[in-house]
Amino acid sequence: MARNGGEKVIDDEKWMRRAIELARQGRGHVEPNPMVGCVIVREDHVVGEGYHRQFGGPHAEVDAIQHAGSSARGAVLYVNLEPCCHTGKTPPCTDAILRAGIRRVVVAMKDPNPQVAGKGIELLRNAGLVVRVGVLEKEAALLNAAYLKLITTGLPYVHAKWAMSLDGKIATTTGRSRWISSEQSRAHAHQLRGLVDAIVVGINTVFSDDPLLTPRPPGPRTPVRIVLDTRGRIPLESQLVRTAREAPVVVTVGPDAPSERVARLQEAGVEVLRLTQTDRCVRVLELLNELGRRQMTHVLVEGGSEVLGSFFRTGEVDEVHVYVAPKVLGGTSALTPVGGPGFPDLYKTPLYQFDAPVQTGPDVYLHGLNVRMLERVGIAIGKTPSTKQSVA
Repeated sequence: MARNGGEKVIDDEKWMRRAIELARQGRGHVEPNPMVGCVIVREDHVVGEGYHRQFGGPHAEVDAIQHAGSSARGAVLYVNLEPCCHTGKTPPCTDAILRAGIRRVVVAMKDPNPQVAGKGIELLRNAGLVVRVGVLEKEAALLNAAYLKLITTGLPYVHAKWAMSLDGKIATTTGRSRWISSEQSRAHAHQLRGLVDAIVVGINTVFSDDPLLTPRPPGPRTPVRIVLDTRGRIPLESQLVRTAREAPVVVTVGPDAPSERVARLQEAGVEVLRLTQTDRCVRVLELLNELGRRQMTHVLVEGGSEVLGSFFRTGEVDEVHVYVAPKVLGGTSALTPVGGPGFPDLYKTPLYQFDAPVQTGPDVYLHGLNVRMLERVGIAIGKTPSTKQSVA
C-alpha cells in the first residue's frame, strides 16, 4: 500500500468493519453485555481475531490476543467498543492490551457504561499507546443500539412484530388470523424469537390463538413469555400455563386482580407480576422499567392490536418487523395492527427508517428502525461514513 514519510498507511475502516462483522456473531449469546469484535493487525495482515462469544466469557480483546500470541507485540488492535478498564465477570481488557505490547488501538466508539465511559481510552493513552476513536462509529452504535438504550435509559430495546394482509389487516372480520403469513415468514419470525429475552402478548391473543410463544427450533436465548392480563383471566389449561415449568411465563395483572386467580397461577408455576398503574400506556412503561431492572435487553411485542397500540403510544418501540402477505382481507371491522386511540397529530407519530424489503416466500418482510431511537443513541441519519485512512 502507499507510504507516507516511510510509514505504511493503514485502512482503519477496513479492519474496523471486520471487527464489527465478528462482533455480530455474539448476538443472542452475550446479552445484556454488548456485542464486541476485535482484530489485531501487523503489516496489514491479521495476526489475531476474536469476539465476545457468551455472557461471562472472555471479552473480544482477550480472545484476539490469545489467538495472536507473541505476534500481538507492536501490532494495531481494532475494537468496536471501548475496552473495559474495570473488573466484572472478567479482568479489565486494558490490562490484557498493555501486557500484550499492543502499540496502537483503534476504537469505534466510547462505552457509555459509567464504569468505562472514556476511562479505558484515557488509561491506554496515559500508558503511551496511540488511540484513535470514532472509526465507523455509526455502524458500531447501530450494532449495539439495544445495549446503548439499556445502559443510558434503563429500558429494554423493544421490537414490534406482526403479519398483515396487503390491505393492512391482521385478521378477518370473524377474527381469524391463521395463517395470514407464509410458512417461510413464520420460520423467519421464529429466528427472531430465539434472539430476545421476552415475548409479550395480550390476554385476547391467548384466548383466540392459545399460543406457545417459544422459538422453534430453539435459538440461543429462551425468552420469558409475558401475558398482559389485568384480571388474571388466562386459562389454567392454556399452553402457556401448562408449560410454565418448562419455560418461564409471567402474567402481569392489575391491582384489582382476584387473589384466588393469582394463587392458582402461582401454584401452576407462573410468575404473577402486579402492576400498580391503571392507564394502559403508563402500565406498559411500568412493565418496561421492571424488565430493564431485570437486565432484559431485547423485548418482542407480538400483539394483538390493543397491546401494540399501547406500546406504540409510549414511544418506546425501537424496531418493527412486518410481514406483508399478498392477500386482501377487507372489512371495515377487521383489525389493523395498531389499535387504541391512535395518534391525533400526524406530525407526532413515530417515524421509522426502513431497510430494503426482503422476500420471505410469497410475502414481503419489512424491517424498520425508530428514528427517535437512532437519534437517542447518537446516530446521524444519512451521515456518510468517514473514508479517511491513517498512518500506522
